[in-house]
Amino acid sequence: MREDSDIRIVPADHQLDAYVWAIRAMPESDRVGDVLIGSGVVTELEMAEALRIQQEQAVRSGTQPVPIGEILVEHGIVPGPIVDAALNRQRKTTETRSQDTTTIRIDAARLDRLIDLVGELVIAQSSTGLRAGAGGEAQGEVMRLVDEVRHSALALRMVPIGTTLRRFERVVRDVCVELHKEVSLVITGGDAEMDKALVERISDPLLHLVRNSLDHGIETPAERQRHGKTAQGTLRLNAYHDAGSIVIEVSDDGRGLDRERILAKAVEREVVAAGAVLSDQEVYDLIFEPGFSTAETVSNLSGRGVGMDVVRRNVTALRGSIEVDTTRGAGTTIRIRLPLTLAIIDGFLVGVGSSSFIVPLDRVTECVELPPGPLGRDCMNLRGEVLPFIRLRELFDIPGEPARRQNVVIVEQSGQRTGLVVDALLGELQTVIKPLGVLFSRLKCISGSTILGSGEIALILDVGPLVADHSEREHLLRARPAA
Repeated sequence: MREDSDIRIVPADHQLDAYVWAIRAMPESDRVGDVLIGSGVVTELEMAEALRIQQEQAVRSGTQPVPIGEILVEHGIVPGPIVDAALNRQRKTTETRSQDTTTIRIDAARLDRLIDLVGELVIAQSSTGLRAGAGGEAQGEVMRLVDEVRHSALALRMVPIGTTLRRFERVVRDVCVELHKEVSLVITGGDAEMDKALVERISDPLLHLVRNSLDHGIETPAERQRHGKTAQGTLRLNAYHDAGSIVIEVSDDGRGLDRERILAKAVEREVVAAGAVLSDQEVYDLIFEPGFSTAETVSNLSGRGVGMDVVRRNVTALRGSIEVDTTRGAGTTIRIRLPLTLAIIDGFLVGVGSSSFIVPLDRVTECVELPPGPLGRDCMNLRGEVLPFIRLRELFDIPGEPARRQNVVIVEQSGQRTGLVVDALLGELQTVIKPLGVLFSRLKCISGSTILGSGEIALILDVGPLVADHSEREHLLRARPAA
């Protein structure tokens, strides 16, 4: 070897991955050269030599300098894959800083104030529309702009739910260590967006559902293998948008719910009468009863009968619903359906006597005319299907005689269709939700109120509890003669 030889040590091919991972783990940097020097791929002398070659080539050709990465690869100083990794590191740094410069942090209270003002604007716009009548092209343009302002303001509160779902990775890991189970957590739909206020308030119910699935649902590795399953169970958290709502699913591939065991426990605790005939869904809904638990022993995770009833109560408080779908030996899916926002909803305005009510539009499937029949009958024939209905006049004790021609607004909740008998159908309406006072906090069938353009107050119906209470009353009435 001659004394004036130039010696360069190039990493072997089997070490390329190690350098690539080192570059990915480096802090942000705007220059490829700094990334390569910081990772130890090249020395400062080698980089200085490459810069000298770059400058000389630019002077000779009279053109723009060749990228430093190409020079390093051409002269055999750095392998191509490592240069590509450094370029990707530089590109991600640029994208991150670009996003930082286009976003600002806003106090949540200011955002809430903006939403309130937009709500008042919607009310004022409705009032103006009533007074101006059709209003011509100018009025239509104002209404369109108000709609755009409303959607844009609500979009400011929307955040991806993925951050909340990823918090459960550690929960799953810690619980599995405590229970000596092997569980893989799969998260999908993290890009689905919902109101920030909802995200904050749904975390605790989701935490209990995840812990419940790990404790009650997924079996131990030995038990799973005895039943022909893999030793490692799977817990899935999935979120997606559906019909103006966001649906969050907690699914496991465990043992599923034991219908007979749940029913026996309910009879033992006198939640249901012995010999009662219940559908599968009614039996599975018993797990949400206060104090109900099928666990044989009390542990840190289960057995105290506290939790599932709180989950349902919290979900209902958010104007949501919760459903259970299970298959014995195959697993259970608990599905939470929530509105996208708690501020403004699309509603369907109906009239009963002098009173007005708002039905959430995403619950309405169709409207039909009430056929003539006996006054005491609370069901009708809808294209060969028996449809129970609720007379809102009787439910809310509204004085006056029913209209000669009544209508039925058909709503759907958890796969169950029910009709609401009203006097008048007044059309769709953007509804600004005003919370009820403490005095009315125990009302089950009313979720809030709104101010109409005429200045009148309309109550917003909570379809879930309304249908559930009606079904429970009908069940009790059918069971009474048998007793």
